[in-house]
Amino acid sequence: MNERLFNAAKQALEKAYCPYSKYQVGAALLTDTGEIFSGCNIENASYGLTVCAERVALFKAKSEGYTNIKELVVMIKGDVLPSPCGACRQVIVELAPNAKIVLATNTGKYEIKTVDELLPFSFNKSSLSEV
Repeated sequence: MNERLFNAAKQALEKAYCPYSKYQVGAALLTDTGEIFSGCNIENASYGLTVCAERVALFKAKSEGYTNIKELVVMIKGDVLPSPCGACRQVIVELAPNAKIVLATNTGKYEIKTVDELLPFSFNKSSLSEV
């Protein structure tokens, strides 16, 4: 795993705003040009307005014109590995379809997954051409 990316995710984790769930998440991604974008989860009392760390990082990269994501680290505190929610999995499929996904804890435990392992049989752009 890329140490710069791991450290960026760890720093993002500390910025999480999660007064309701108390579940801090940080994410960082690496583009094909070496740029790193990070994000944290940001909750809201109107829970549907909450945004996950993965989507914050991916949206930041996309909004700056970066489209080729090589790696995405998703990190939480503790010893249990994180698992992206369904919405994040769908966004990852569309914005980072070839990325290596690293599910990690701030203590150094991690697992590497592919996008297909996170969301097999995903709804994607090629699905639309079949409609």
